[in-house]
Amino acid sequence: MRIGIGFLAGIITGAIWGLIWMVVLAVGFMLVSGQITKPPVGIALVAGAVGAGLISFFEPATRRTGTHIAAVGLMIIVLGGLTAGYPLGLPLDVAPAYQLATLILFLAVVWASIHICMKGLGGGKLTRYQLEVLFIRLLKGLGFVVFTVAVALPFYVMVMTSLKSQQSLLANPLDFSLDINQGFSSLFRSYVELFTQFNFGTFLINSAIVSVSTVILTLLFAIPGAYAVSRLRFPGQAFLSRSILLIYMVPAIVLVIPLYAVFSQLGLRNTLTGLLIVYPATTIPVALYMLQGYFRGLPAELEEAGLMDGLTRVGVILKITLPLSLPALASVALYVFMIAWNEFLFAFMFLDNVDIFTLSRGVVSLNSSEVPRQHLMAGAVVATVPVLLIFLWFERFLVSGLTAGSVKG
Repeated sequence: MRIGIGFLAGIITGAIWGLIWMVVLAVGFMLVSGQITKPPVGIALVAGAVGAGLISFFEPATRRTGTHIAAVGLMIIVLGGLTAGYPLGLPLDVAPAYQLATLILFLAVVWASIHICMKGLGGGKLTRYQLEVLFIRLLKGLGFVVFTVAVALPFYVMVMTSLKSQQSLLANPLDFSLDINQGFSSLFRSYVELFTQFNFGTFLINSAIVSVSTVILTLLFAIPGAYAVSRLRFPGQAFLSRSILLIYMVPAIVLVIPLYAVFSQLGLRNTLTGLLIVYPATTIPVALYMLQGYFRGLPAELEEAGLMDGLTRVGVILKITLPLSLPALASVALYVFMIAWNEFLFAFMFLDNVDIFTLSRGVVSLNSSEVPRQHLMAGAVVATVPVLLIFLWFERFLVSGLTAGSVKG
C-alpha cells in the first residue's frame, strides 16, 4: 500500500474513463429510450477517479475480489450521492429499465477499463517503461471506443430510422428507440415498400451484375499482366511496375466529364456496358499492384520445374501460380467487388434510366422531399449490409492479400 506516481496515474486514468463512458452510454441511453437528458459527466469523472484510486492504492499482488467490489461500491455511492439520486440526470422513474441497464453497464465498463489499464501496475513509484505501458493501454482503449462509436452510431441511426413510421418521425425526429409493439409488418414496412414500389430488387440485381462482371474482367486482365511484370523480363518492366498506380493521381471528377462526352457520342452512356468499361479501367491498376507483389513472393523454382516438365507459360500460370495464389486472388476479388458495389460518381453521371440504376444510384434517387426519410435509410441499409457481410466473411483474405509481397523470404 504505497502512494506515488502510480496512484496519481491511476486516478487520472479512472477519471478519463468515467468521463468517456458516461458520455458514450448517456448518448446510447438517449438513442435507445428516446429520453433527452444532460448526463452528469463531472460527477462520473469523480466516480471513476475514486474507484481507480482505491484499486491503485493496493499493489497488484494484494488486490483481491473484495478490492474490486469495494471500488465499484464507491463509484455507486459517489454517483448516486453527488447526483442526489439522478445518476443520468433524470428521475429513476423515467425509463427505469433503460436507466438501470445503463448504470450497470457504466459501472462494469469503467471498472473493466481501469482494471485493464492498471493491470500489473501499483500505486507506488513507476518506471518510465511502466508509465509508457499505462499510456499505451489508455490510448488503445480510447481509440477503440472512439472508432467503435464513430462506426456504430451512424449505422444504428440508419437502421432505427428505417424501422420507424412516418408518424413517429414527424412527432420526434430525434427519437431512435424501437417500438416492437407495432408488429412485424409495420416494423419492416419501409423495406417491403422499397422492393415493391421503388424497384430496389432491380437495383440490387444490376449492382450484382456490374460488380461480379467487374471482378471477372479485372482478374482476366490483371492476372497475366501482374505475372508478366513480376516474372518476365522486357524493356520498361521496372517503369511499368512502379507506375501502375499513377492513374489514381488523377481525380475521378476530372475524368468523368470527358468520358461523359465520349460515351454520349458512342451510345454507351445510360448503359451498364459503359460502367463495365470504366470500372475495370479503375480497378485493374490496383489489382495489378496487389498481385505482382504476391507473384514475386512465390518460389520461381516451382514454375521453372513446370516449364521443364513440358508446360507452357499459360499452363504454368493455370496449374501452378494460380492455385498457390488463391488468398491473393480472393482478396483482390473482394476489394474490386467492394469498389464496384459502392461506386457512385460514374453511376450518377452515366445512368438516367431507372431500370438500370445500381444501388448507389438508386439510393440517391430516394433523397427527395417526395420520398419518406425511412425509405432512404432502408435503401442505405440494403446497399450496406450485403457488402458488409461479404467483407466480414473474407476479411482474412483481404488482409493477407494486401500485405502479400511486402516482406521477402
